[in-house]
Amino acid sequence: MILESIEEFAATLPRARPILGLDLGEKTIGVATSDGLLTVATPLETIRRKKFTLDAARLQELIAGRDVAGVVLGLPRNMDGSEGPRCQSTRAFARNFERLWPGAITYWDERLSTVAAERALLEADTSRKRRAEVIDHVAASYILQGVLDRLRHIRLYPQTGSDA
Repeated sequence: MILESIEEFAATLPRARPILGLDLGEKTIGVATSDGLLTVATPLETIRRKKFTLDAARLQELIAGRDVAGVVLGLPRNMDGSEGPRCQSTRAFARNFERLWPGAITYWDERLSTVAAERALLEADTSRKRRAEVIDHVAASYILQGVLDRLRHIRLYPQTGSDA
């Protein structure tokens, strides 16, 4: 089930189950996971893309193995907030994956997540070769951590339905 708002996504999540964050690229899919309390995102792995059925099968293995409750796809908006071809590709991936997995799927604005991940890896004095190996799943963890921070805010300050 694809949910456009993070609030709708939050409402579907059961307690004590992790969520996955995905950074979809043309050649790779960066994957990050949360803890069951939805507080910390951890880079997990980078999937080398082959074809959708193989990519989806690997994601389903990760979901089943970790008892994942939801999936967040980084939505690569343009800097002006508009959606281009990469967003269309991400939405198509979500629609196709929705046919294979019944859980909650949502999107998170991923603008500059790869830049932030690259900066963090540079500050950690990571070699160029190692950065190339891990950048995608580190970017996925930045995407997922943004969602986790938002979910924490939603839980701390739930909407009451009034303007007061």
